[in-house]
Amino acid sequence: MTFKKSEKLYKKGLKNLVGAVNSPVRAFSSVGGNPLFIKKAKGTKITDVDNNEYVDLVLSYGPMILGHRHKKVQKGVEKALKNGYSFGASTENEIKLAKIVCDAFPEMDKVRFVNSGTEAVLSGIRLARAFTGKDKIIKFAGCYHGHQDALLVAAGSGLATLSLPGSKGVPEGAVKNTLIAEYNNLESVKKHFEDDDNIAAVIIEPIGGNMGVVIPQNDFLKELKEYLETKNALLIADEVMTGFRSKFGGAQDLLGVTADITCLGKVIGGGFPVGAYGARNEIMQEVAPLGGMYQAGTLSGNPIAMAGGIATLTELKKQNPYQKFEEIGGEIETILLDSAKKYNVDLIVNRFGSMLNPFFTNSEITNFEQAQTSDTGKFSVFFWEMIKNGVFLPPSQFEAWFLSSALKEKDIKIIKKAVDKAMLAVSKM
Repeated sequence: MTFKKSEKLYKKGLKNLVGAVNSPVRAFSSVGGNPLFIKKAKGTKITDVDNNEYVDLVLSYGPMILGHRHKKVQKGVEKALKNGYSFGASTENEIKLAKIVCDAFPEMDKVRFVNSGTEAVLSGIRLARAFTGKDKIIKFAGCYHGHQDALLVAAGSGLATLSLPGSKGVPEGAVKNTLIAEYNNLESVKKHFEDDDNIAAVIIEPIGGNMGVVIPQNDFLKELKEYLETKNALLIADEVMTGFRSKFGGAQDLLGVTADITCLGKVIGGGFPVGAYGARNEIMQEVAPLGGMYQAGTLSGNPIAMAGGIATLTELKKQNPYQKFEEIGGEIETILLDSAKKYNVDLIVNRFGSMLNPFFTNSEITNFEQAQTSDTGKFSVFFWEMIKNGVFLPPSQFEAWFLSSALKEKDIKIIKKAVDKAMLAVSKM
C-alpha cells in the first residue's frame, strides 16, 4: 500500500492551508505520518487519492450513519439542488425536519437549526443563562463541546478546579464563568454549587465521545439531573455525537434522563453542516424573535442540509438498525478483546450502541484521567496497521469509532483480519 499522492498533496497543502488541513485531528499529529487525502466514498468504503480502499469506521465522525452516498439521501439532496442552494429565507423543509427531530425527543417542543455542533452548544449555553438569569456553567473534563472560547478549558489537578484556558488566544476572562467537574463524579459537581449560587447549567455528553467512549456509571446522569433540579439549574445534553446513534432519539432517553436543553448535529444533517438546539416551550420562548436571547444565522436551515437531514432520518427510522448496531458492535468488541488476549496485549473496550473505542490499558475507563492511562504509542502502531490492512479509523486514541447500517459480513471479515495483524504488531513493541 502506497500513500505517495497523499504525501504530495500534504506538501502542496502546507503552502496555503494551516498544517495542510482544516481541522487539527486530520493532521495525524497524534499517530505520526502524513494525513490521508480522500477522493470518494460509497456505502461502507472510503477511498483515498492513491486508490487505497478502506472500511470506514470514521464516517465523518458520525453523520454517515446509513453509509456514504445512500441512494435515498442522494436523491433527496439532488432534488433540493435543482431549486437553489441558499435563500436566506424560510423553507417548508425546515418545518418538516423540525417535526421529525421534536417527535424523536419527547422533552423538545421547539428546535432552532444552526450550522454546526459548536454553534448549537454556544447557543444552548446562552439560552440556559437567559432562562435562569445566572452566569456560570459546569463542564466535565474530557467532554468536548466545540471550539468556543468559554468551553476551551482544561481541568486542574483537583476534582473541582476553576478552569484555565486550554488554547492560546483564549483570555482568562473568557472562561471565568466556566467550572470543571469530573465525569462520573457527582461530588465534584456539588462542590461547585456549595461554593457558588450563580450556576446556570451543567453541560455534558451523555456518552463521552471525545475522550474515547466513556459511559456514565451507577445512575450518574439520573442523580445529576435530580440534584440540579434542587438547585434550579439546567441540564444541557450535548448529543451532537450521540443523537440518533443509539436509538431514534437521544442517548439520554436510554439512560433514563430528560435534559432541559438538547444540542444536536452530525446525523440530523446526513453529512451536511447542521446543528440544532431545542427544549420545552417554556425555555425556547426566550429565543428571538419570541424572546430576548438573540441568535441568528444567514445559512441556518440551509435547504440542502435540510433535505439531507430529512432523507437520512426518514430512512433511519424505516431501517431501525439499532439492534443490528448492538450485534455488530458486540462482534467487533469481541474481535478486539480476543485478539488482544491472543497476543497478550492489555486492552479495554468501551462501547455504547454504534459507538466504540479500544484503550490500550488494563484499567477501567470512566473519566478523562483514566482515559489518559491508555498507551497512545501502542495506539499509533495499531492505527497504521489497521490503515495498511484496509480499515479507516480516527487518527486519535480519544475519538470514538462509528458504525453504519451499511456494514456487511464481508466488512466485518476485513476488520477482523486487520485487527489480528494490528494487534500482532502492537505485541512486538
